[in-house]
Amino acid sequence: MKDWYDCFSQLSQNEREGIDFRRIAVERRSKLAVVAPHAGEIEPHTSIIARMIAGEKLSLYLFEGLRPHRDHCELHITSEKFDEPSAAAIVSGADTVLGIHGRADKGDGATTWVGGLDFQRRDKVVAALLKAEFSAVIRQPGESLAGAAPKNICNRGKTHAGIQLEIPRSLRDQLAGDFEKLSKFAHAIGVGVGATESG
Repeated sequence: MKDWYDCFSQLSQNEREGIDFRRIAVERRSKLAVVAPHAGEIEPHTSIIARMIAGEKLSLYLFEGLRPHRDHCELHITSEKFDEPSAAAIVSGADTVLGIHGRADKGDGATTWVGGLDFQRRDKVVAALLKAEFSAVIRQPGESLAGAAPKNICNRGKTHAGIQLEIPRSLRDQLAGDFEKLSKFAHAIGVGVGATESG
């Protein structure tokens, strides 16, 4: 289904902040920012995953749908058009942006798709996830959900090259219900992007 809204101003005229959606922006002036523009009930459990990766050191942005049982399209603004002002401030202040998203399982509920235009970090994230015994694959430009569009929110940091994670629903459900597994996943991502020591 097509998104209801093409930009944040359209959404904000029709949806109620604090009832339908919430914005969380934590500016920590870190070189890497973690963003989940489809968080809360839009792409469930991306909030908790983004928070765990960001920890207390990385800048964090969440746009959260607050009402359960709404269709994905109702509060989803595609990453290339996502222009909420506090997100723009977080993203433009960081060198590199890590986008956290959820995808449908589509027959594979275990594999995280890793894309974006920061090919070096993209590849390191896949390697770190595999080392931590998670399934992960590289999404190349031209493939769906590859995060390769220059205007994708993950590519709007100062380097114009970020990383995008597309995490399947089944894995998100597992991570949300297993703190140890979530910590292991987040640590692997941190190692891959260079935000966490591997030791």
